[in-house]
Amino acid sequence: MLTGIGRTAAIACLLVAQSPAGAQDAADTTVETAQADAGVEAVAAPEAVPAPDVRKDFTFRRVGLPTAGVGKRITVQVDPDAEIYRITPGQSPRRPGDPRPKAALQLPEGVVPEAPTDWDWYWALVSPDRGTDSAARFSAAMATIQKEALKIGTPRLQMLQGIIDEHGSDILMSTVGTQVSPALVLAVIAVESGGKVKAKSHAGAQGIMQLMPATAERFGVKDSLDPRQNIKGGVAYLDWLMNEFNRDPVMALAGYNAGEGAVMAYDGVPPYAETRGYVPKVLAAWNLARTLCSTTPDLVSDGCVFVGPRLANDG
Repeated sequence: MLTGIGRTAAIACLLVAQSPAGAQDAADTTVETAQADAGVEAVAAPEAVPAPDVRKDFTFRRVGLPTAGVGKRITVQVDPDAEIYRITPGQSPRRPGDPRPKAALQLPEGVVPEAPTDWDWYWALVSPDRGTDSAARFSAAMATIQKEALKIGTPRLQMLQGIIDEHGSDILMSTVGTQVSPALVLAVIAVESGGKVKAKSHAGAQGIMQLMPATAERFGVKDSLDPRQNIKGGVAYLDWLMNEFNRDPVMALAGYNAGEGAVMAYDGVPPYAETRGYVPKVLAAWNLARTLCSTTPDLVSDGCVFVGPRLANDG
């Protein structure tokens, strides 16, 4: 049997269940009456403490891209020569006369050559294959250059003369006893750096003939930004390439740009857009540079003496 307070509480619960809104007030009154009848002192229910709103501490922020040129940049420089030898553990860059490790002829896994673009027309006329007769290839190359000089482009004569004025003596002295014409060195300098002795490429090549660090070390260059040392090392590398590729200037120039390992791997001029453009540009520059010799050379291995207002270091 329910006591008086129990009955009253039960009635309150029933009212709440039947009317969630209006009956609530009646239920509260009934409970208070029951408590009074039973002599129970009314005690206020503790005030509910709201749960902390964690959303207040959570904010969305729109993060924009950093402003160009602000902050440190991540740069990666790849030395083609060092990369070729990276895949042959224990092997050091080959010196002239050293046997070539067979594995060095393979490109590193994952390396995809850049497809040629603007120079397809040139290599359709001049064979890039190493097995082609080098004399016939050189004749075709020069005939194409003379016919398409404007399309290929040549350095300004004023630039070539300026390089002779500043570095002519170093070029002449470095080419003595080599298979490299001073006119070819002049052409390489014009295309590689435009005669800028402090030039540095994004890939890490340095100096007037743009030697990679491994190549500079290989040919005894201590300071690549010293033009005399750089020219001497660049000529030594060109001479080595001429020997390596049986005096084939097209293969030698391709090797100077892409590394001899790439030429060997592709058995010819590598299908890199840069290299496919580099070779005709240097040959076109050589075709102009040779006119600055007292006796015009016919081959890139012919010696010559520059003519001009002065030669650097003449005293």
